[in-house]
Amino acid sequence: MKKIFLLLLTVVLIDSFTANAQDYKTGVGLRGGMANGLTVKHFIKRNTAVEGIFSSRWQGFSITGLYEIHKQAFNTARLNWYYGGGGHVGFWDGSNVSWADDNISYTVIGIDGILGMEYNFKELPVNLSVDWKPAFNIVGYSGFWGDGGALSVRYIF
Repeated sequence: MKKIFLLLLTVVLIDSFTANAQDYKTGVGLRGGMANGLTVKHFIKRNTAVEGIFSSRWQGFSITGLYEIHKQAFNTARLNWYYGGGGHVGFWDGSNVSWADDNISYTVIGIDGILGMEYNFKELPVNLSVDWKPAFNIVGYSGFWGDGGALSVRYIF
């Protein structure tokens, strides 16, 4: 995880002044990582997008909304890095999670960050992305969650 973070940080520092361009308007697909689910990304401007994530983990679920800024990476067409933030709400039964010592249900509300890279295929309407999405729960079972990395595959149009 540290190597991925350092790689993405290097990309951010090297490419912070490059031109921006997107090859799609909306992408819908699957997200797989410690939590699995669905992702929808929609560009509201040339280099800014909103992303919604519905994910399941510990026999519960969470909903996340993110605002992201995209920039071209390594001066390579269709390869972009992005960063942003947002929030989440999640629901879990305490009897189904390893971090809880009781059988009560949890509702958590918190803030999220995101740092990632994505590639849009020219020949196929497919987008692949890898990201790190740390979160901090403010309400409910509070604390930092740093294991939010995932790989997403989206159909783009």
